[in-house]
Amino acid sequence: MNRGDWKTASQLYSTDALNFGKPAGRDGVALILEDIYRTFPDFRLDIIDLFTKGDLVVVRCKESGTHRGVGKIPVNGGLLVGVAPTEKHFEVEVVHIYTVRNGKIVDHRGVRDDLAMMQQLGLVAEPKPFDWNKFEAEAKKP
Repeated sequence: MNRGDWKTASQLYSTDALNFGKPAGRDGVALILEDIYRTFPDFRLDIIDLFTKGDLVVVRCKESGTHRGVGKIPVNGGLLVGVAPTEKHFEVEVVHIYTVRNGKIVDHRGVRDDLAMMQQLGLVAEPKPFDWNKFEAEAKKP
């Protein structure tokens, strides 16, 4: 993944793989990965934790990239289809859950903080910083 070789990465999936419970197959996964790399040419996935139990593999990772392309298919939360590149960088934590059988991924699901990604890309306003001192002072008033 970190070499940008989405074609080889897609070979890790079975020909009838599911993505978020929907049929995608290896070819569909290849299209998804291609769109991610065309939208974020420097896309990285850095593993923080990796756990296995039976045929499940759970990966907590940091994903990052610079928005330099226009998304064509509804991946990345579907929020970047047709959106002009911002040239801004994002970095968020993600959890991927894979079901593996016979050495191939047969199902993939994941959770990513799409709101934080969109905020970092400048496409959604970031909230004002919370003033804990003011909050604590107000909480102490009778």
